[in-house]
Amino acid sequence: MSSQDRISRRALLVAGLAGPAVPFLSSLRSFSRPPSSKAGIPGPYPGRVIAVRHPGSIVSGAFQAEPIRAMMHQGMAALTESEDWAEAWRVLFGPGDVVGIKVNPVGAPHVISCAEVIHQIVDGLKVAGVKSEDIVVYDRYRQELLEAGFVKILPEGVRYSAAVEKFERVQLDINGYDPEHYLEMALVTPGQDPANPQARRSYVAKFLSKEVNKLINLPVLKDHQSAGVTLALKNLSHGLVNNVYRSHSTPTLNACGAFIPAVVNLPVIRQKTVLHILDGIKGLYHGGPGSDNARFVWEHKTLYFATDPVALDRIGWKVIDQRRLQAGMSVIAEAKPDQYSTFLRRQPEHIEIAGALGLGEWDERRIELKHLELS
Repeated sequence: MSSQDRISRRALLVAGLAGPAVPFLSSLRSFSRPPSSKAGIPGPYPGRVIAVRHPGSIVSGAFQAEPIRAMMHQGMAALTESEDWAEAWRVLFGPGDVVGIKVNPVGAPHVISCAEVIHQIVDGLKVAGVKSEDIVVYDRYRQELLEAGFVKILPEGVRYSAAVEKFERVQLDINGYDPEHYLEMALVTPGQDPANPQARRSYVAKFLSKEVNKLINLPVLKDHQSAGVTLALKNLSHGLVNNVYRSHSTPTLNACGAFIPAVVNLPVIRQKTVLHILDGIKGLYHGGPGSDNARFVWEHKTLYFATDPVALDRIGWKVIDQRRLQAGMSVIAEAKPDQYSTFLRRQPEHIEIAGALGLGEWDERRIELKHLELS
């Protein structure tokens, strides 16, 4: 096992501040053959987050293509310090790349990765020289992609992929997943045999290990009742591997604080994920990950750009906390169970632990946050 696959003593000590996550961290192992890409997490711009707001990005509940186009152009240029749209995309992508776009359909019907952002990502990849047929929109469950409407909005030639057909609570079948790329962790879903290796492992989707060489992560701005928030890191950890239910199987058996950073630290995920665009045009500040209850949805009208998922999630967590305080609620780390969020203690500390593992910049004093206001 390489030095990158080991969890350092320092990381364990930092993670020791995370409370219930500690027993699991002592037996984390990460097995994976590193791919060739050198642009992966935390990428060429560690600590840099670009926030682009446009008040016209959503009007009467409808996303507006032209303002979103302007947001995408400005955000990518600022992130990469480029002069124009094509130059910005060519920093990270080029001819011969096969690029996956990890969308988020879980917050349907109200808060999912929006079509207008996906269209702009496809346009950017194409101007960088990536062929339409080499762009693949992905989520774990084909049924959720269909139900959320992603397949209907794909530009001509763009493909879609899924690991399995539909959601299953206990996901031990590894069809659609790669037996050579997995995380082993001393944690199983209650009722499963701890001696069964597949119950202790989470395997990476073949989509990532075999179909694409680079990944764009397109999360949304959402609260999550077990992880605290579901932003860039969790969109990867719970969207690219199987057997994730064990990480939050009951309101008191919650190991998201340890599970999320450990999965993202898998070399095949870490080295292939080159860009994160957080869709915060609409957000969810309570009751996540689903958004059935529209009372907690708000129009934030902002997109965030980063190659560093830790810095991005640190900023996104703060944004959700600010909205919660405006609504007269406690911040996420102090939230108590209620009828919408039943977990005893949320674990947003997964972001800090990810920082301790070298997945990005956690210290807000070292984060370069740039706000752009468009009109």
